[in-house]
Amino acid sequence: MALLVASLLLLASTTFAQEVRVMTSGGFTAAYLDVVPEFERTTKHKVLTAFGASMGGAPDSIPSRLERGEPVDVVILAAPALDELIKQGQVVPGSRVDLVRSVIGMAVRAGAPKPDISTVEALKRTLLQAESIAYSASASGVYLSTELFQRLGVADQIKHKAKRIESERVATVVARGDAEIGFQQVSELLPIPGVDYVGPLPGDTQRVTVFSACFAARAKDPEAAKALSKSLASPAARSAITKSGLEPVTSH
Repeated sequence: MALLVASLLLLASTTFAQEVRVMTSGGFTAAYLDVVPEFERTTKHKVLTAFGASMGGAPDSIPSRLERGEPVDVVILAAPALDELIKQGQVVPGSRVDLVRSVIGMAVRAGAPKPDISTVEALKRTLLQAESIAYSASASGVYLSTELFQRLGVADQIKHKAKRIESERVATVVARGDAEIGFQQVSELLPIPGVDYVGPLPGDTQRVTVFSACFAARAKDPEAAKALSKSLASPAARSAITKSGLEPVTSH
């Protein structure tokens, strides 16, 4: 009888408690890490997380992980990259939940002078005067390197000193002293020790990126995936979201 009861309890636990595999990009990581423990506590689900950039061909980027066929139930990444995954059939379009709005900011090594980037002209001057510049290989860096630098008319002047950073936070590079200034999503700059946050890109140079969650096409448990997405978009997550430098959005 004792063996039967134990077997039934084990069956019940495995029926209702699931492993939820998540791939999330850096922009949402700080808020995500704050919210997930409470989700695990209340649902008894176990969340297994892989981290990577929304875009790019780095081995640990989300597109590369999906291409290799790594198991996943939920992906969380920049909306433009998510649109591409929808086209590829990697995720379920109707399951998309928009979570946060994210802006791009700049950081310098802790204790270093903070250059002025409060206006477009000040930002341009700072880019030209900086000895070295680091930017992300993901959404923010794609925008900077393919659009903004050209629009500001500085692309040719700074190309020799601007470095694209893969598989590492830009702020980590700045903290080491390997770049004088660094640009990335504000939520990816703030958690890193050894840097001082300068501020967001000014005026119409700013690019707001929405980060969204979506079920993977090969999700093993869509209901558990749905529960996690709902938790990340819930009012209970707002404090963690705003603390990390992001703005909550109403989900689709």
